[in-house]
Amino acid sequence: MATSARTVGHDEVAALKTVALRGGLREPVKVSCSALGERLGASSQTASRRLQRLEEAGLLDRDVVSDGQWVSVTDDGERRLRAEYADYRRVFENGAGLTLSGRVTGGMGEGRHYISLSGYMEQFRERLGYEPFPGTLNVELTEASVRAGAGMESVDGVHIDGWEDEERTFGPATCYAARVEATGGSFEPAHVIVPERTHHDESQLEVIAPVKLREELGLEDGDELSVSVEDAVRADAPGAEE
Repeated sequence: MATSARTVGHDEVAALKTVALRGGLREPVKVSCSALGERLGASSQTASRRLQRLEEAGLLDRDVVSDGQWVSVTDDGERRLRAEYADYRRVFENGAGLTLSGRVTGGMGEGRHYISLSGYMEQFRERLGYEPFPGTLNVELTEASVRAGAGMESVDGVHIDGWEDEERTFGPATCYAARVEATGGSFEPAHVIVPERTHHDESQLEVIAPVKLREELGLEDGDELSVSVEDAVRADAPGAEE
């Protein structure tokens, strides 16, 4: 049975970090299980098992040769390490959040439809503390922010349940409390919404707010902005009630 990236433990992540420190983020590096085990305080057999689990979880690429192994960190492995890094930033930088940069881009109109559905809207009102404008602000992230976006998994989000009506099933999503900043000013409360099922890739960010952010901040396609993601502000926080 394949190992899920979510079930990989701290020992495996320590091995992944060691590979990255050896240069495995940039290119394949050669490691021996005995040397890796010595670095990790484990036997060579245990080190080998940890590399195997990382490979099964899709966090590591591995090519076993007669005198060692060539290993490299995959994109999923890099995201896992960045999530760990974000956790440590929050520990040592007094709960630091995550700031993502990009440009405003046009959407396909799907956000307007889904945000307006009653099964979602009722949860938004209850859990976010406001009724979102029926639509999303779409942001094309910079390359650096695409990589940093993996850290969002370490930020506490607000879960929005999936639901169904007589015709179809609608998937769940997670909302992350955010502040949007642009030349025209800043606005909060807002939330980055990450549907479990989406047509967007990791370079696309969708933001919801109780106002039309394009009008509130005077935004047009191509304008630069930043989105600062913080730990979730729950709907029962002071001032969140209707």
